[in-house]
Amino acid sequence: MALRELGQQERDSAREKALAARGARAQMKREFGDGRVSFAQVLQRADAEEAIARLKCTELLEALPGVGRVTAVKICEQLGISVNRRLGGLGVKQRAALTEHLKSYA
Repeated sequence: MALRELGQQERDSAREKALAARGARAQMKREFGDGRVSFAQVLQRADAEEAIARLKCTELLEALPGVGRVTAVKICEQLGISVNRRLGGLGVKQRAALTEHLKSYA
C-alpha cells in the first residue's frame, strides 16, 4: 500500500513536530546527566509525553557521566532489557531494576 503524498503544510508541520521532539529528548538527557532530574522523574515524563517515551534506554544511560555506549549496553543486558527498548516500553520489573541500578550513580 502506497503512502499518500503530503502537502507542503503537512510536511512543515511534521518537521516542526519532529524538531520539537528531538529537542525535548536532548534536554531530558542533559538534565538527567547533570543530575537535575531523577530517573523517577524521567519515567513520569515518559508516561506523560510521547517524545520522552520514545527515548531509548541506552541513550538515556549514555547521558550519565562515565557511561558510554558499551557500558550502557552492558547495563541493559545485565538487567534483562533489550538494547532497543524505549522508556515508554519498559515493564514494571524493568523500571524497578533500572531504578535500583541507577541508585549507585546518585
